[in-house]
Amino acid sequence: MIETRRAFRGMVTAPHDLAARAGMRILEEGGSAVEAMVAMAAAIAVVYPHMNGLGGDNFWIVARPGAAPIGIDACGAAAGLASPDYYRAAGQDAIPARGPQAALTVAGAVSGWQAALALDAGANARPLPLARLFEDAIGHARDGVPVSRTLARNAAAKRAELEPVPGFSSVYTPGGRLVEVGDRLTQPRVAATLEHLARAGLDDFYRGDLARSLAGDLEAAGAPLRLGDLERHRALTLPPLSVAVGPHRVFNMPPPTQGLASLMILALYARLGVAEGEGFEHLHGLVEATKQAFIIRDRHVGDPAYMSRPATDFLADALLDDLAGRIDRARALPWPHVAPPGDTVWLGAIDRDGTAVSFIQSVYWEFGSGLVLPESGVTWQNRGTSFSLDSNHCNALQPNRRPFHTIQPAYAELADGRRMVYGTMGGEGQPQTQAAVFSRHVLHGMPLQAAVSAPRWLLGRTWGASATNLKIESRVDPAVVSALVAAGHEVETVGAYEEMMGHAGAIVLSPSGLFEGAADPRSDGAAMGF
Repeated sequence: MIETRRAFRGMVTAPHDLAARAGMRILEEGGSAVEAMVAMAAAIAVVYPHMNGLGGDNFWIVARPGAAPIGIDACGAAAGLASPDYYRAAGQDAIPARGPQAALTVAGAVSGWQAALALDAGANARPLPLARLFEDAIGHARDGVPVSRTLARNAAAKRAELEPVPGFSSVYTPGGRLVEVGDRLTQPRVAATLEHLARAGLDDFYRGDLARSLAGDLEAAGAPLRLGDLERHRALTLPPLSVAVGPHRVFNMPPPTQGLASLMILALYARLGVAEGEGFEHLHGLVEATKQAFIIRDRHVGDPAYMSRPATDFLADALLDDLAGRIDRARALPWPHVAPPGDTVWLGAIDRDGTAVSFIQSVYWEFGSGLVLPESGVTWQNRGTSFSLDSNHCNALQPNRRPFHTIQPAYAELADGRRMVYGTMGGEGQPQTQAAVFSRHVLHGMPLQAAVSAPRWLLGRTWGASATNLKIESRVDPAVVSALVAAGHEVETVGAYEEMMGHAGAIVLSPSGLFEGAADPRSDGAAMGF
């Protein structure tokens, strides 16, 4: 049994140990949690390239002791050329899931790094240079890292659909041979790109030589993105959403993320008054709260500039009370919901000064669009496939519109003075896993690592599966599973530690100065402290 990691001077957690180590080295050198996170974000982009990268998006919550948390929205908008007519003229009746035409939104990740470091500058007397923050990532990209189990599995599963996409084969099937666990994966073009950004500055990704390289390669490949789209992009700094969960206060990002759903699930569950965890009432209550939250999410959440109601409306006590009252404590609401898959990484860091960072970075589906740009080596996301070509859809494609995002980082301030960062990858499962970890540890007293390791569930479709049923890991008590089936849940039992359940993690800082950290045994990750 993995034990909760404990320390007194700082802590990081990430779904790959090399990324966690990159952040830990920064903290040990006196760097801030934000700097540690940039180092981890760059490293994880190299060592987990199927889940995230420079060609994706990210979101942040940065919380300093005694100050209101700050959110960073580094989500890229659709290209100016991207419209329903653009795709229909190409003979498409839907946005392609893979290939150059799936690469239709700006990659916001690097702008998120830039915005976070700008926030940090005011509180950091001795900022570390970009060359130091990227040191581990550059070394891993240049010298190579062992191919992980999850990377090899996903490359094999997606080979048929991605091998025809420009650039994919040169990285993942060199010489016609699929990468396998333990192979040395080198990415010299990514190393050179990071070295260039360290010299030229992060803004160069959008308004410099690198931007011109990216735009030229995207256009040559047949993507709708152009240099002007990159030049228009800026990350947004804004307040997170928050809601009371019993005596605790939980924070998450506003639309276009599904952070609203994560907050609603916990707020609804708290209203049910479940006394103990791990039984029928716990699982059934969270699943039914998820359904109510997802109904709101799917009807309303998208680019906030196009939403008919502000997200804060759905966190009002009266509405939450009404939705909680609709939950049948004994019977399952029928659930035909269909949702997209997603690939993501969540990372957390808290430094010795108490600055807490919850961070999530993604290319959407595994390997994103699959398009690897020839000059930079950047793999571009396919987040724009979440748009619809139906003009009446709540996420209808329009030029310069921002897409709906499954990814969202979580942060909580607990009634006893503790502060917690937590999150996961897993598309549709992200708010469900966040609710599982929080409810287990905070509401039902389970140790932190146990709350992350314990068997999980997933309502809906993810990782390319077609079923929208309730998937439950085989370690769940059979009596609980039987009770769920009797209540009307369509249950499918899956493996004991299924990757579809996400790669979760968490860090909790107590008023005493004790750090506690957890990483998911379903990942290749680690929690590290000193």
